[in-house]
Amino acid sequence: MTSIRRTLLVWLLAGLAAIGILATAATYVAARYEIGELLDLQLKQLAYSTRIDDLVRGRQPGFDPRSATGGSGVTELVTQIWDRDGVLVYWSRPLGLPLPATSGYSTVHLNDRDWRVYTLVQGTHALQVAQAQDEREAIATKTALRTLLPFAVLIPVFGMVIWLAVGRGLRPLSAMSRAVAKRRPDALAPLAERDLPAELQPLASSLNDLLARLDAALGAQRRFTADAAHELRTPLAALKLQLDMARRAGDVPARLAAYDDLEAGVERAAHLVDQLLTLARVEPEALATRAADCDLVALAKEAIVARGALAAEKRVDLGLAREAPVPVRGDPASLAILLSNLLDNALRYTPAGGKVDVAIDDGGGAAVLTVADTGPGIPAEERDRVFDRFFRGAGNRAPGSGLGLSIVKRIADAHRATITFDAPAQGSGLVVTVRFPRAGQAGGA
Repeated sequence: MTSIRRTLLVWLLAGLAAIGILATAATYVAARYEIGELLDLQLKQLAYSTRIDDLVRGRQPGFDPRSATGGSGVTELVTQIWDRDGVLVYWSRPLGLPLPATSGYSTVHLNDRDWRVYTLVQGTHALQVAQAQDEREAIATKTALRTLLPFAVLIPVFGMVIWLAVGRGLRPLSAMSRAVAKRRPDALAPLAERDLPAELQPLASSLNDLLARLDAALGAQRRFTADAAHELRTPLAALKLQLDMARRAGDVPARLAAYDDLEAGVERAAHLVDQLLTLARVEPEALATRAADCDLVALAKEAIVARGALAAEKRVDLGLAREAPVPVRGDPASLAILLSNLLDNALRYTPAGGKVDVAIDDGGGAAVLTVADTGPGIPAEERDRVFDRFFRGAGNRAPGSGLGLSIVKRIADAHRATITFDAPAQGSGLVVTVRFPRAGQAGGA
């Protein structure tokens, strides 16, 4: 499992180490250069502080090499003095440096070693002060590494400080996690956003939005379950009563009549259950995953043909008045259910000899579906409530569950469509208009 603290620690320490390596390299190079300059200055100062005449007069002719400062210590300096005839008149040890050509600094390779030499000309003599280059580099390296030692020691300390700081910074996130973990399944109150760091504010806000939507969805389901239980209780009680009457019927005609009533009750109950299941299946998120370009004209023709026999039986003129090839982005099965419910309602309330016209028009930026009937219509004061589940208008005696327009509304909302109710220009009836965004403008069902 990925750890935010561990990830931050690794990246911060990696960045610190990278900067440390670069700083170390720069410091090492700079320290070596500065120490080289310092040792050069030391050679020069030693040369100027040396009294050449005293050394020349005090040299013993029989020089014993064992009396020299032999060895390879890092502080060993070698001194030689030449006269103007090129004769070596003094040396601190028999090194064999060549006769200097000019004064100043130079590097001489002698006996498999490099020597840093400073030459000073005074009067008739030339003084050479030399130091082995490898000894100078040893001094420079040791001094440079000594300056880097505190930084190397502090890296683990920095790591611990970063670990503690990141842990302290993540403490509000841990507190939020514990608060969510302690909640009961039915506790959907919003999380406290007060005193949260700026980085956690978007997360808390998103969680609260999710909890609010979940609370609304669960509330809607609870209401739906309560309404469904209430609505199913009546037809089931009626079925039980009709079955009891069929059992008590004394003669065949009465029994057949009771069976007819029972069959009608079973059909009503089956229709109610089917509508309830359809309403429960219509979820905007589920429809979005099945979105495709739909041909409203083809769907309308299929719905009209499927209800042709019912319309003929009721002597209702059902047909497609106008059609325009306007594509709609959505779920074909859900749009078919929307058309079916609109046509079923229109046929249910249109009297014999009436008319139901379906039209598909191009409304500019929208596809317009219109279902017009010559039924009693819906009073203006009830049009705001017809989308409520199980709502049936006053004086409505036609069979139905009160769920058809709720299903239509839910499908329309999932497709970002709008529904309006109008009265026809002449006579009675109802004109239902559904405006869908075009396929290129729907942005997904």
